[in-house]
Amino acid sequence: MLARSEKRPGGTAPTSGSWSEETDGGVATIGVSRGTRAGAGAGPVVIEARGVAKSFRIPEYRVDTLKERVSHPFRRSEYRELCALQNISFDVHQGEFFGIVGRNGSGKSTLLKILASIYRPDAGKVRMAGRVAPFIELGVGFNPEMTARENVVLNGVLFGLSRRDAQSRLDAVLDFAELRDFVDLKIKNYSSGMMVRLAFAIMVQADADIMLIDEVLAVGDAAFAQKCMDVFHERREAGKTIVLVTHDMATVQSLCHRAMVIHDGELEYIGDPEDAALHYYRLNFAHEPAADGDGVMAPDNDSVAVEINGRAVQARLLDEAGRPIANVEQGVPLVLDVVIEAARELEKPVFVVHVLNDDHVVVFGFTRRLDELVAQGQRVRLAGEIENRLVPGRYAIDCWIRRDRGFGDMRVQGLRLIHFGVYGTAPRHGIVSLRTNVEPALEPAPDE
Repeated sequence: MLARSEKRPGGTAPTSGSWSEETDGGVATIGVSRGTRAGAGAGPVVIEARGVAKSFRIPEYRVDTLKERVSHPFRRSEYRELCALQNISFDVHQGEFFGIVGRNGSGKSTLLKILASIYRPDAGKVRMAGRVAPFIELGVGFNPEMTARENVVLNGVLFGLSRRDAQSRLDAVLDFAELRDFVDLKIKNYSSGMMVRLAFAIMVQADADIMLIDEVLAVGDAAFAQKCMDVFHERREAGKTIVLVTHDMATVQSLCHRAMVIHDGELEYIGDPEDAALHYYRLNFAHEPAADGDGVMAPDNDSVAVEINGRAVQARLLDEAGRPIANVEQGVPLVLDVVIEAARELEKPVFVVHVLNDDHVVVFGFTRRLDELVAQGQRVRLAGEIENRLVPGRYAIDCWIRRDRGFGDMRVQGLRLIHFGVYGTAPRHGIVSLRTNVEPALEPAPDE
């Protein structure tokens, strides 16, 4: 058992906030992979988990009716034990964006509920420094018989705000969730999408020290998902601590400082997000390994394998003065500045850049090949102007790093690089605005 005065992994002890602690149990140490991203592990530890374990008893035979009880009065209930988590140990530092990934049923959500004090661990301990705002299951914390106005205040108080503070943030919550017209409607009449928007808005406005977010964000529509991504980027830049459970490896690679892979309740890997993504792919497609063992075969293409070829060290759009920007005026060229570090030796790598809209539709793309041998750890810069024919809206830029091995055999990796907006007043028709040379003209009258 670790005493509070002992030094913790990472070389720092918590210096702010109050620690909350779950039940004690065995302590285990976890080895960390090769170097993590800049910014990870720089602050004090705000989440500490040691030897966390959790099991559930599942009945083999259920007695659901009075007739069954009368017919079999002496039948003993038999249970089987489901081990959801075994000996999970990790630290999360202040200001870190930490991802938790794994297949369905691996124990990710159970771990998040333990962090949120919804479940108590059977063994081990969890310590949290600071105010926590969980966003875990649809409808948790809501009273269905109360209106949205009342539930906002109730949840704000549950997140540690005073009643006055919670009431003062009502307008901001309703504006973010776009539910002002339904503020006096009972929650039981809300759709699942409306409930997700309201719950996420409350969590954002609570401005807690630690945000715990489960994959229920998938319930929202594309516009709401983009708004959530904007919040993630803002909070990441502001140095907030976020723990995210997700199946979206592009989000893990683009946002997370570190990521953890859980498989069958056990900690499979913790460290670099790109390596965590590859572990996740291997767990999902373990029956289809690449012939050389470096990648994982894509399930719908026998000639393509997913592997980790590099990571984005820097990705931004620039204005005319060379300053980073998040929004671009319609018609103004997109000035791209991306630096990618090779995770392995790449011979003549190919970079495929896609621009996607809010609906995840590829609007356009281009391909560039570097006819050089890129050593492991060497960096490649993708920079230049892109003609901007996009209509106003929200967009993302992806980059697929590909290495061709001959005879149609490819190794690819996708990276989510940038989220940005296009603004303007021109009428929006379709998804791009093209130059045309088509003009109306009167036809001369036919000769009679």
